[in-house]
Amino acid sequence: MDALKKRRPGSKPPVPCFCYILECSDGSYYTGWTTDLERRLLAHASRRGGRYTRSRLPVRLVHVETLPDRSAAMRREAEVKKMTRLEKEVLVRTKEK
Repeated sequence: MDALKKRRPGSKPPVPCFCYILECSDGSYYTGWTTDLERRLLAHASRRGGRYTRSRLPVRLVHVETLPDRSAAMRREAEVKKMTRLEKEVLVRTKEK
């Protein structure tokens, strides 16, 4: 069924969202989601992003996925956060940025 047909009358269309992985200066990974990737990356870089990244700057975007809506992005973030370090490394190496 078409996405437009699924919406209730008067509801807003879904906003594309992003699930992303940052590599921190200590080599660790940070996973998050956002509706505005550029704004979120600027927030991380200026210490207004996630608490985890504040003390691990600079950070580098190593993976991003575009998802159809907030719910899908939050589910994907949870999936990625449950991955082992090795699984995340494989994801970062195999998916285009």
